[in-house]
Formats: sequence, structure tokens, C-alpha cells
Amino acid sequence: MRSREASIVAACALTMLASAAAFAQGDPAAPVDTARTDIKNMVARLELDKYKATVKGLTQFGDRRQGTDRNRAAVDWIEAQLKSYGCTPTERVKYIYKPPARRDTTGGRGAGAAGRGGAGAGRGRGNTAQGGGRLRGIRTRTGVNTDSLKQPDPKLRALNSQPADTIGEREEVFCTKVGTTHPNEMYIVGGHMDGHGWGEAANDDGSGTALVMELARVFSSPDVQTDRTIRFVLWNNEETGTNGARAYIAQRQALQGKEDPPGSGKYPEPKWLGMIQHDMMMFDHGMPRADSTISPEQRPEADVNIEFAGTSKFAEGAQKMAWAFATANEKYATDYPATVGQHMTNTDSGPFQDLVPAISLRENERGAQIGAGWDPHWHQPTDVFATFSDKDFRLGLNAAQTTLSGLAILAGARLK
Repeated sequence: MRSREASIVAACALTMLASAAAFAQGDPAAPVDTARTDIKNMVARLELDKYKATVKGLTQFGDRRQGTDRNRAAVDWIEAQLKSYGCTPTERVKYIYKPPARRDTTGGRGAGAAGRGGAGAGRGRGNTAQGGGRLRGIRTRTGVNTDSLKQPDPKLRALNSQPADTIGEREEVFCTKVGTTHPNEMYIVGGHMDGHGWGEAANDDGSGTALVMELARVFSSPDVQTDRTIRFVLWNNEETGTNGARAYIAQRQALQGKEDPPGSGKYPEPKWLGMIQHDMMMFDHGMPRADSTISPEQRPEADVNIEFAGTSKFAEGAQKMAWAFATANEKYATDYPATVGQHMTNTDSGPFQDLVPAISLRENERGAQIGAGWDPHWHQPTDVFATFSDKDFRLGLNAAQTTLSGLAILAGARLK
């Protein structure tokens, strides 16, 4: 088994254009050495209380619906937090959001007005070629709550009352850990900070946003170095069609690997080696019961679902990266195992999947489980901080441990 794991990680290294030496240092199948100890020590810097505090900080802005003052305030808060971690430079992507045209009466779909940076593209979610996985077992109703009166907390109801601007400028923030030996090569780590449903968007996607922010905090520690660059992006407009991710691609894809200014050794947009997305990290309570209720407790066999798009142009590289992360989980995560699947869909990794190897970490399979109602708080007023127990938060922390260790291997991280 150990030799198989080592071959998977080595193959991923070649596919991702990472050096074999960087992988050998952090290979979970290698003898105990300084690199493995460094990764273990970095993982230990992820603490449950800090993760919870970051989720809680995000919930002060309610559901953070795009196009609202609360969303803009959350972007400002995220940027301030990243700066406090030393994750600099911080930058913003600005784009114009225009909603897609509604379906016409003949059943055809009109073309959405494209915003600057391609932000007006349609949702692109639920890829039919992809399938999303076979729906298994009992299903319960899902959807987006649009009824303010279903939120029993009057303060939260008031906080979420401002409607979204229909058309207008949107912003999303990112920060960068610059690599020491290969600053021109980069891994993108993301989570979407917007939500809706008249709750606090604590899980969707405060849990993923907080995870990415916690990774930024650890990797930005003064004693942490990486061979390759890592960018931490908190996407906006995911809930309207992954528009923020699409705007990032439209504005920055062509800049990859170009020095600016020439000869400076600075790369505003290093070459993309891989994209790792985090979306809904905390709730794995199992399949709905026959009466459509859900267990109030995290199931003992809860796991982190690592998904790739089996139909994408980079499926082979993405699959190898997913298995490399699963191997890292086995070695460095403390509580829950990881499961790999091929039906990645409905999140910000989708726009990247035909451009670079891309994976998504989640609490459940997106199509076959979340789409079948395994998380009753999805887009609902109950998606609030108080809904979730420490067992739930620990699943999110476990996903953070998985990504930190897998990314540390890929990017060649070490302690000074």
C-alpha cells in the first residue's frame, strides 16, 4: 500500500509540473524526516477554536448576499484579516455583474449579457455531461429560501433585508504567498464568501471561506517557506453562477508566467499548476430517514469528499491530485478520512476544470448527496453558526488539515 501511495504522489508531481524532489520531501510513504515533521507541525497550527472564530466572524455579515452592503463589508473584513495574518500583497478583482437573461416562453434560454471580465456568463452549474453522480437512497426537497419570515431571528432578518443590486460592480479579494524558488508557478486555493437564504451562510460557504483564510494564516507565518507560489482567493458571486471565478479567469488567465516588470523576477499571475476549491465543509449527518428527517449528530463514518471532474480536459491530472490529497489526509488529518469521487460540479472549480487540474473538497458528494437533500440547512434560514456542533466544525477543520498537508507537499513547504 505504501509503495502504491508513493507512486500516486510521484505521478501527481509530474502531472502538476512540480519537481520530484519537492514531493520526495513530503511524501507520506517516505521515512520520517525533517520535511514530514515540518508538515506535521504546520498542520498542528490549525486549531478548532480559531477555525470557529473565523466562521463566527463571517456570520456577523448575515448571508453576505452578493450586491449588498453586507457583502461589501464582508469583503473588507476578509481583506483586513488576511493583512493581519501577513498574507500580502492583498489584491482585488473588480468586475461588472449582470444576471443572465431569463428563460423565454418557447423554452429556449436567452444569452445573458456578458459583464466585464466575462462575469455575466450563465451559471454553468450541474454539468449534464458530468451527471453529478447517481442520486442514492431517500431524497428530500432542496431549494433556496426566499421568504424572510422563515427567519425567526428579527435581528438577522433585518440584517439580511437589503436586496441585491441587480447590475453593478462586484469585488473579491485574494492574497498571495510567493514561492522562494519557483515564484512563477502557482496553486490557487479558493472558497466562496457570498451566500443567500436568509441565514448566516455559516456552512455555505462560511466554512469554506474560513478554511481558506486559516490556510492563509498558517502559510503566511514568518517561518514558513514554499518553493512554489500559493494564492488564496475568496470568490464572490458563486451563488449566481460562479461569476467571480469566471471574472478572475477572464482577466488573469492570459497573464500567466509573465514577469512584470520584465527581468524583475516578479510574476503578478504565475502559471497555474492546480486549483483547489472548498464549498460546504461541516455537515455529514448521513442520508435522510424515511420520514425525511436527518440525524442531529455527525455520523461516525463522516468523511471529506474530494471530487474531480471525470469529463474534464484535465481529468487525469485532477484525479492524481485528488488521490495525493487523500494520501495526505491519511497521514496528517486527525479525525476523518477522505473519499475521492469523479463528479465535481456546482462550485468555483468548475470554470477552471478545462484549464488546469482542479479538485473540490466538500462535506458530501455534491450531486448525489447534497443535491438529494442530505444537508437540510443548505440555502436555508437554519444555516447559522448556532446550528452546528463541535463535531461539525471539526469536520471542516479536518478538511483544512487535508488541504494544508496536501498543498504543503505540492508547493514544497517547509519551516525555516
